[in-house]
Parts: sequence; structure tokens; C-alpha cells
Amino acid sequence: MIELLQGLDLFQNADEDVLRRFADAGTSQPMQPGDLLLEEGAVPSRFMVIAEGTVHWSRCINGVDITLVERTGPTYAGAGNLLTGDPAVATGRALTELQVITWDRDTFMQYLSDVPDAMQTAVRLIAPVAQRAESIVMQQEKLASLGTLSAGLAHELNNPAAAARRTATELAEALGTLEDTVHRFVSSGVEREGAARLVELQQEARRAAAAVADPEDRLAQSDREEALAARLEQLGLDGWRLAEPLARARLPDRWLDEVAATAGEATGAAVEWVAASLAAEGLVDELHESTRRISDLVSAIKDYTHMDRAAVAEVDVHDGIESTLTILGYRLKHGDVTVERHYDRSLPRVTAYGSELNQVWTNLLSNALDALGGRGTITITTRAAGQGVAVDIADDGPGIPEAAQGRVFDPFFTTKPVGEGTGLGLDIVHRIVQGHRGDVSLRSRPGETVFTVTLPPAG
Repeated sequence: MIELLQGLDLFQNADEDVLRRFADAGTSQPMQPGDLLLEEGAVPSRFMVIAEGTVHWSRCINGVDITLVERTGPTYAGAGNLLTGDPAVATGRALTELQVITWDRDTFMQYLSDVPDAMQTAVRLIAPVAQRAESIVMQQEKLASLGTLSAGLAHELNNPAAAARRTATELAEALGTLEDTVHRFVSSGVEREGAARLVELQQEARRAAAAVADPEDRLAQSDREEALAARLEQLGLDGWRLAEPLARARLPDRWLDEVAATAGEATGAAVEWVAASLAAEGLVDELHESTRRISDLVSAIKDYTHMDRAAVAEVDVHDGIESTLTILGYRLKHGDVTVERHYDRSLPRVTAYGSELNQVWTNLLSNALDALGGRGTITITTRAAGQGVAVDIADDGPGIPEAAQGRVFDPFFTTKPVGEGTGLGLDIVHRIVQGHRGDVSLRSRPGETVFTVTLPPAG
């Protein structure tokens, strides 16, 4: 045992008598593969020396266990946590059979008190160990966030893309109908004067459709379609297929009578021609809307990542907030979340790494969404703060416990259950804002949590 301990840096300068007393107080414990050595989020109660075997250290990030490191004995664990009282940032499990020796906290702290060099060694180890774990977890946090955003964007882009594809198919069918009705007009023998009148009636229908500004409620629309379908059926036409585009134009009753009187035997072709032309125009509008949505999303992605721009630039915080809201649109739609904006558009621009600043808005808005649990209001306010800019991001969720408010910006600290947060989101926010010579603060009570980011003006 003495030789084992002397091979570890924590015990190399200890007096042999002190080391012997400490060794005698240890408890040996064999462990099998899969046994839990230390659990993430729990405060360890004992100092451990792994004499033999390999320990697998991992951290749960968004429900997935991410490997941090594997360590083979002789090594030790728990020293930093026993000194600081902080919970473990990772879970340690036996990868192979282990031979573990443990000491209770009081015995370990007495040893550190008896050997000042050991205390200094333990203190020096806290920062590097935390930094290594933080670096690995931060990379995983970025990858996880990127994966979440990518999945959301894929969903957002798929909706208008699928709509555009469906609309293009329906538009092709409508154009086919228009081509077919021209042949039917020719074969029906409609005279030039009659054809000219049918063109006038078709133009009247197009103008009526274009003039419809307010959408009709579903019941009124259904009643209108039903009545028109019945009239079309009386004329021997497929009423339910043709009624929808004609009813949407809200044509007067005499319109159909005039078409029938003018077209005669070609009434069916005439009505199908007008219905297809109205449907085609509506489909073109839908196609424009779908492609506009795709274009807006691509533009938001470029604004969010600040593609094709200098790394540091003068930016309007409102642009970054809006592009972030667009990127997070998939989360805003799933639930009953309202976003209220109170913007002061006269605020000065700020000098910033635009993509980094957007990470700030992403983390703060994501936290607000998590706090609301799918129901509530997020209020975004921009205002002057001296010569600079302040952004308040508030939610009306349950609030952050008062005891936790002083630690929310600490690395690895989280109020979420283990596996649902890394504890680095607000730490990243704090670092980025400080890097921009700004400040971030919190005030919270039940029903109101407000994060305030203050940034200096450009210059």
C-alpha cells in the first residue's frame, strides 16, 4: 500500500509515518466491470485510489453518454470535489475489474492538512481537470446544438420544399387542363363572338378572384361551394371538382348563367377552362410563397452564421435576434409560445463577432423555451444603456431558485436534471459577452426571469 501511494503525485512528499497512518485508514474494495465508481451530479463522500484496472469516465449530454477519458490505475479520483464540495462533472464506471481503496472525507482532509505539499498539489489539479472536461464537453455541446439546429432547419426547409413540389405537380395538371379545353373549344364550333365573350367572362372571374382580400370562414366557404356544386351538377358537370376555385372567387350567380348561355354545348369546357385558370393563378401564388419561405430561411442562415462577412463587424442586434428566432422557429411552433418584441430601432450598432453574438441569443432563447415547457411568453426588449445597447430576454416561466441564481454562469452548473443540460450554455454566454466588453446579468422570481445583455456601442 505504501509503495502504491508513493507512486502518486499526491503522496510523494508525505512523511512516511503520516502516509502509513493514512494507508491504514483505507478500505479496500474490488469492483466488477460496469460498477459505478462516481456519479455525475453527485457530491462524492470518499477519496478513491484505483490501484488496478481501468475506469471509463463519461458525461451525459442531451441524453447521450459522451466518453471523456479512460484512466488506468494506479490513479485517484474525488480529490478536487472533496476540496470544493462541488458535484462530480462526470460519471466513472469500471471498464475492467478494479481494485479500489477508499477513505472518508474527514480522513482525506486531515491528510491534506498534515501535508501542505499534498494540499497544493490537489489545488493545482482542480483547474486543469475541470478545463480538460470543459473543453471536451464544450465541443460536444456545440456539436449537439448544431445537430439540433440542423434537424430543425431540415424540418423547416422540408415543409415549403414539399409544398412547392406538390404545387408544381398540381400546376402541371392545371396547365394540362387548359391545353385540353382549347382543343374542346375548337371541336365544339364556338364562334368568334362567343369565344370573345367567354374570354370576357374568364377575365371577370380572374378580377373577382384577385379582388378577394379577406378570407372567408370555413362554414361560409363550404356553404358557397355546396351551392355552386349543386348548380354545376344541374348542368351535367363535375360540381365538386370545379366548385372550389370558382367559389373562392365569389362570383355572382348570373356569371354561370352567362357562361352557359354563351358556350352552349361547350359549357363544360368553358367552366373547366375558367376553373383551371383560377386554380393555376392560385397555385402560382402558393409556389411564390413556398419559395419565398425557403429564401427567407436561407437568408436567416446566412445572417445567423454571418457568411460572406468580416469576422468582426458593426451589427444591428435586432438582425441577429430575428435570424435566431427564425432558426429556432421549429421550437416556437411546437407548443403555445408567444414572442413579444419591444424594439428600439434607433439604437446604435455594436462592434461584434456576429456569429458569436448569435450564440448568445440562441442560448438565452433556448433556455427561455426550456423554462416555459412549451407554454408561455418570451418578451424581447431592446433599449439604450448609457451610450450602449441593452437586450432583455424574459420569460414567464417558474423562475430560477434564489439559491441557484448566483451560480448560473458557472461552468457545469445547471438546474436541469442530469443529461438534459451541460451547464455550459450560460458560461458560453458569459464568456462571449465579456469578450465583447459587455456584461450579462440575471434577475428572477416565480413568473419572471430576465437575462440582460449590455453591449458597448460600435467604435
